[in-house]
Amino acid sequence: MRLHVERHPGPDPVLLVHGFATTGALTWEATGWVAALAEAGRGAIVPDLRGHGGSDAPHDPAAYSPELLAQDLVAVLDEQGLDRVDVIGYSMGSWVALALVGLASQRVRRLVVGGVGTVEQFGRWGVEAVRRAILEGAGTLAPDNPLAPLLSSLREAPGIDREALAACAAGMAQHPLPLASSVPTLVVVGDADPVAQDADAAARLLGAELVVLPRRNHITTLSARAFKQAALPFLGASVTP
Repeated sequence: MRLHVERHPGPDPVLLVHGFATTGALTWEATGWVAALAEAGRGAIVPDLRGHGGSDAPHDPAAYSPELLAQDLVAVLDEQGLDRVDVIGYSMGSWVALALVGLASQRVRRLVVGGVGTVEQFGRWGVEAVRRAILEGAGTLAPDNPLAPLLSSLREAPGIDREALAACAAGMAQHPLPLASSVPTLVVVGDADPVAQDADAAARLLGAELVVLPRRNHITTLSARAFKQAALPFLGASVTP
């Protein structure tokens, strides 16, 4: 599996794991995370998960699971010569990051997960409905589906492999959420994020600290300065005023 990885300069780099139907650059560079880490004196490792961005994109659902994507992250750490890192994941990337802890906890020092609760969204809303929305447009989804805002822009996004994304959704939905962590963990969610359903229960299962951001949904939580102000000190990094 060929993976596209960007390494941003700086000591003690943080591994940043993006969510579904986006890329490392869109999730972590465009929202100011890489810059915030640089200001705090930290580097960043930013991979595109399989099926996304510049990485290989198989069309077989069997090629996608939290553990398989976590194995990819272990390969990234090996290739980068990193024994142990701090990790931040968002949305589906949080599940991959948690799977990384389950697979190789010795490689993860501290973990921040955002935009998650206790519910696997692809299975909740029906894999076939999600697949159809990916391939035909989000207008096929029910109006109250929280995935609709995320999927609505896919048809206009350049370079998106919709068959790969459909396979990713189908594959990920076949596996239970890895709701366990053996490393220090922080959960950050927006109080208006329907994807982060039962985040308090998720935090308890993870033995994690929970930070809830007011008036933030699944999209706006990611770019919130308050998210960075919670995550960076947790990772031992200072926040620039």
